[in-house]
Amino acid sequence: MAGKFELYTDASGKFRFRLKAGNGQVIAQGQAYESKASALNGIESIKKNAADAPVDDQTA
Repeated sequence: MAGKFELYTDASGKFRFRLKAGNGQVIAQGQAYESKASALNGIESIKKNAADAPVDDQTA
């Protein structure tokens, strides 16, 4: 099964999203948004900008 974005409202009524791997594990989550449209824009931004994003390893 492929990963998926889940869009939901939190306890304070804000819109949030999380990215789940195919096995159901949460691998990323977004901030709280005031509107559903803003949360959907956040998802689209990740899809657009992170597909080929390099890893900046700052542990060394």
